[in-house]
Amino acid sequence: MPRPSQALLSREIIARAALDMLDEEGVEMLTMRALASRLGVKGASLYNHIASKDELLDAVSELVNEEIDLRPLDRPDWREGVAEYARGYRRVWLGHPNTIALIARRRVAASRALLGYEKLMAALVAAGCTASLAAEVSAAVDYLVLGSAVETYTAGFDRAPADYRPSYPTLAAALEDSARLDERGFELALGLLLDGLAARLELSAHGGQGGLAGPARVSDA
Repeated sequence: MPRPSQALLSREIIARAALDMLDEEGVEMLTMRALASRLGVKGASLYNHIASKDELLDAVSELVNEEIDLRPLDRPDWREGVAEYARGYRRVWLGHPNTIALIARRRVAASRALLGYEKLMAALVAAGCTASLAAEVSAAVDYLVLGSAVETYTAGFDRAPADYRPSYPTLAAALEDSARLDERGFELALGLLLDGLAARLELSAHGGQGGLAGPARVSDA
């Protein structure tokens, strides 16, 4: 019988199956034994391609980071590019919410993740940031994206808005008007971040000094 033209297993095939398991079944269900069963192989076969669960998570991280579109960071308008990049970054993590706790706290080792940080900071430096400020803004984008993806605001309220009305009337009214609240809240925070940075860069360009807060308008994005 001729040998198969393509290997039955590879690092990418194993990582993809692990990512599917995380998406469908959650963190607790991902074990090397369960993964081997899903792939229809013996557990020892996985170790020919993935040395450990730690290495498996690195491979999963590579897959997730490859989904993040870095092209917006090449746009001439730095603000528009960073905003679109952040939205895409968030969409990817919203698509893989079970991976955040496992991957977001790990060391940054995936080449695609390193490229993402490089391109974001290069875009910010080109806009007028110092390398130090670019790192601070990059961290702020991470906090905003990952924080908004790991726990949505509206998911924290487990009752119908009317149930809050007797004791918390303002909260009830706000929740009743909460269509797309999580997305709008993210856009508001993103707009405030970029407005503040734009104001700081403008002030710096005219010889002034200031923090991220400043006379900035709120984005309508």
